[in-house]
Formats: sequence, C-alpha cells, structure tokens
Amino acid sequence: MHLNQIDLNLFVVLEAIYREGNLTRAGQQLNLTQPAISHALKRLRDLLNDPLFIRNGSKMVPTPFTRNIIGDVRRALQTIEVSLYENRNFDLAHLRRNFQVAFWEHLEALALPILIKSLRQSAPEISITTHRVKRKDIPAELASGSLDLAVDVPMSVGDNILQQPLYSERIVVVARSGHPAIKAGLNLETYLAQDHVLVSSRRHGPSLVDVELNRCGKSRRVFLRCQHYFAACEVVKKTDMLLTMPERYATLLNPRYGNRIYPFPVKTLPRLELQMYWHESSERDWANRWLREMVKTAVNGFGSQAKRQAAGY
Repeated sequence: MHLNQIDLNLFVVLEAIYREGNLTRAGQQLNLTQPAISHALKRLRDLLNDPLFIRNGSKMVPTPFTRNIIGDVRRALQTIEVSLYENRNFDLAHLRRNFQVAFWEHLEALALPILIKSLRQSAPEISITTHRVKRKDIPAELASGSLDLAVDVPMSVGDNILQQPLYSERIVVVARSGHPAIKAGLNLETYLAQDHVLVSSRRHGPSLVDVELNRCGKSRRVFLRCQHYFAACEVVKKTDMLLTMPERYATLLNPRYGNRIYPFPVKTLPRLELQMYWHESSERDWANRWLREMVKTAVNGFGSQAKRQAAGY
C-alpha cells in the first residue's frame, strides 16, 4: 500500500470515532453527517482490511488493530496540524475542537467558571469535557489521546509524559459555626478529639492529612468517607464533625453554609501540590499549549480571589 493511495482525511475520521466512541458525536465534531462518517469508515475498513470498530449498542469499540495504530495516527495528525498552524495566522475564534481534561472535583469548581468565560469570549467553537480518572490510568489515557490534559498531585510518570507545576495551597479545617468544642481557636488536641469527614474517590487508603498525623504519632477518627466536598460541607453544617480540605475550595463553598474555616493545627503539614500533565506528542500542538496557558490563568485568577476572601480567618 502506497501513501498516495490513502485519503488522509479518513484518519481524521478514525481518530474522531476513537475519541468520541460514537458515530454521531464524531460527525458533530467534524461537522459531517452520520452517513458521511459511516461512508468514510467503510472506505477505511476496506483499505486496511480490518473492522476497526465493533458496534456495542450506540458505542463504537475499537479493535486491537485500531488500538495499536491510534497513537501513531494521532502523532501524525498532530504533526501536520502543528506544521500548518505554526506557518499560518489562524483565527482562534473559528477553531472547532473538544478538549478532554481530567480535573479533580475542587479544581473543576475553581477553574471552570473562569476558563469557560474566557473560552466563550476568545474561542466560542471550542468545548471542554472533564473527567475524573484514576491516577494510575492518567499516563495511558494521555498516551492514547483519550485525554488532552490532566491535573493531579505529583506522581511518577514515564518519560513520554510531560509535566509542569500548576499551584500549591494550604490545607484548612472546616467546622460548623458555633461548634461547641471550638470557641478559643482550633488546636491539635481538639482536632483529634472530633469525628471527621474524609473526601476521597478511593475506597481505602490514607489521605495526605493522615500520613502526616501518623508521622507525628497521631491519628484521627474518620466517621464518614465520601466522594464530594459539596456533600461533606453539608454534613459539617449539620453535625459536629470536622472536614479537612484545600483552602481555595473551602473559601468558595463554605460561605453559603455559614461554616467556619480554621488553619490546620499542625504547621508541618505539607501544602497540596498540583501538576499539569500532557503527552509529549502534544508538546508542540499550539492548541494544547494554548489550553495549558488558559488553565494556568484560570487557576491563578481564582487564587488571587481566594486569598482576598480567606484573609482574616
């Protein structure tokens, strides 16, 4: 098979179907009708002598052949795209693209309002889809192109995953207003004597707070382990339990509940560090670079606001 026998647009369709997992959504991303997408897929199946995708309900499941080639296909398409965009003055306002981003719950709430407001003004054809991805799966999803960008704590990744510090923040303690045990401030003895809410997407395992307490020879009683800070703040409002959480998200959520925010009573507790991660194939992708800058701007923008709100507690 020679390259001059291949319509490269077919691989654009292949990548869109792989990314969206659905013919209709792939067509919407490429501004093509479903019959046009189906026709392109048939041509590519005949050309490559492989089904490429197997239908499972409305979902298109890639075959092993497709999974084996998708990384190379994406790198080739990105190389062409980058070369074109770097040599022409493209108008961001007309770029049509959907970015797949892995965010923590609290970072979604902090960054998305500012990020989406900026996108609506400068790039109205761009859309964002966020995911909560298991930490161990992030490198593989970045490599496959299922994710364009991820934000998570520092972790070990392969050489093909690039990273950059995003921000760090303090950990604080949230308690209901009028908590009977907290009248003259919160010290470690009082903190350890209370029941606690722990927010985690994992079923088991210690948090950063518990690791530090154990290092100091201390422990706390976690009465409730749940998945979302929103629910945890509601529980704190109606009980005497304490919640330990990132400072910026605490300043966003808790004014509506009337909860109080206190410094964590162990001064040696490390700050929460967050990094941005992306695959090396996206390093020169001008759109991915632009997205990374937009995320940094959004997070820094909320950080300035949070510092003003947090002053005085």
